[in-house]
Amino acid sequence: MDEGYIKFSCNWIEAGPLPIDQLFEINRWRDNLYKLGYIGVYDNGVGFGNISIRFKALTFIITGSATGGLKILNENHYVMVNEYNLRKNSIKCTGPIIASSESLSHAVIYECSNETNAVIHIHNFDIWEKLIHKVPTTRKEISYGTPGMATEIKRLFKQTNVGTDKIIAMAGHKEGIIVFGKTLDEAGQILLKNS
Repeated sequence: MDEGYIKFSCNWIEAGPLPIDQLFEINRWRDNLYKLGYIGVYDNGVGFGNISIRFKALTFIITGSATGGLKILNENHYVMVNEYNLRKNSIKCTGPIIASSESLSHAVIYECSNETNAVIHIHNFDIWEKLIHKVPTTRKEISYGTPGMATEIKRLFKQTNVGTDKIIAMAGHKEGIIVFGKTLDEAGQILLKNS
């Protein structure tokens, strides 16, 4: 089982925390998703779920790696993703913690949808089972956190109505669902409507 592991090369520039005032809304939604069990930790200790907001252009703030099991997050648990390169399977991030293993998937959604300012990735078997192949769905052979998954998400933007539905089921990432929107409230409501 490779769940929870970072699969990209990360150029992490360790730095102080992001300003807390930039994190209020993302932290509020992260708290709600944790309470619902959509972000958390499995019995084997592997955390799941992440959330991000666009900062500017293709730069975004995302929950750090291995934070899924933490009940409460603070400014030390978020990081800025400054650059990414699918061909090199790499990201560059700045902050007090390394970026989430699903950072490439978030990055490519921001690239494909200029109006998107928030991305939420959750795990829930019941929702996943209900939505798989009923909403835009990634191919089963594509693993999470890889350039292949990012490329697959790009394919969905070209070949499906994911740009308007704003929800993705990840066939090769059991329980994995991604929602996105202009705001965290929009992304969250899409998730709750499909729960």
